[in-house]
Amino acid sequence: MANIAKTVVATGASSGLGFELVKQLLARTQPHKFILGARDIKTTQAAFDNLKYDSSTHSLTIFPLELSNLRNVKTFSQQALSTVGQGNIDYLLLNAAISMSAEKPGPHGSKWSLLEEDVKGSSTSERGTYSATKFIHLLGAHWWRRQLQGTCRVVAVSPGLIPGTGLPRGTKLSSLPVDHPDAKSIPEGAQSIFRAFTREDFPEDPEQIFLTSWGEWWPKDVYQLSLDESLQDKWCPSKDQIEKEEGLAA
Repeated sequence: MANIAKTVVATGASSGLGFELVKQLLARTQPHKFILGARDIKTTQAAFDNLKYDSSTHSLTIFPLELSNLRNVKTFSQQALSTVGQGNIDYLLLNAAISMSAEKPGPHGSKWSLLEEDVKGSSTSERGTYSATKFIHLLGAHWWRRQLQGTCRVVAVSPGLIPGTGLPRGTKLSSLPVDHPDAKSIPEGAQSIFRAFTREDFPEDPEQIFLTSWGEWWPKDVYQLSLDESLQDKWCPSKDQIEKEEGLAA
């Protein structure tokens, strides 16, 4: 029913594609309950307040989230689940990213911020490392698909080539020109992500989870290497394993 609010938990919604997607959803008549994680709550809250959205239709809650601090990640997840209460999470959007050197631990010293030597060794440039991490993200999407089979759908979405997101900031990666023949605007990229929220024509093959920016389900042969379950397991340690090694276990 259209009058029942859809609950969206999202990371990476303080700027760029994530912010634009939430902005577009806030302009719709379908009610949404947003639970967002952001590094800078004050700035993020001000940005959404400036949209002058209908607060009688939508609710928006922002909790602090620093993805390089796993203790904070755990706190955010607890706060998000508490806010959801007995309801359901209709959409979980994992959009956050960080551009930084892979040569040292993250700012909070977590070993999980490091890339293993086999990835760093095969990547002679920041662009190569970026591509390798995208492959690892796809491994993670397939790992979660396996864990959550029959519970929810996992979709990996390409928003397209979006020069305006500012992703290369803080790196040696060169910014792409906005007049690149394949370039899309931020609103167009957000629409690509939104399509994953509304599609119902899911392929019969559960391994076919990649939705392109032009709205097609990519054939598996394009990302065949990511279907290796041993690689998926290697790059997706369990919650218990991570918490034990980080000293977060209860």
